[in-house]
Amino acid sequence: MRALVIDDSRTMRRIVAGTLQDLGFETEQAEHGRAALDLLESGVDVQLCCIDWNMPVMDGLTFVSEVRANPAWRHITLMMVTTESEQGQIVRALAAGAHEYLIKPFTPDAIRGKLDLLGLVPVEEMA
Repeated sequence: MRALVIDDSRTMRRIVAGTLQDLGFETEQAEHGRAALDLLESGVDVQLCCIDWNMPVMDGLTFVSEVRANPAWRHITLMMVTTESEQGQIVRALAAGAHEYLIKPFTPDAIRGKLDLLGLVPVEEMA
């Protein structure tokens, strides 16, 4: 399985990507929503996007809306991974099409728990 980690913080991209790689994912990274859309438009196929909310160029909520507007990308699972913890923000993200919401800071077990809920733990990890 392949995941796309979208965050303007290089350190946070490394942390999330490393956690996903430990769970058996191949990962791609993008520093904002527009760069992530460019990757998807170029044909990069991912099953999961982990998306920060606050980024320059294109924020995470706009990215979620853009992905959901494209029928070719309906299969992609979208998970917000952000410091935005207000209930209203969570509701907005889920209403826009995000499947799950994880608040920073988080533990690797928290990511795994969300992936379990979504049915996205790679097969070799389930054994």
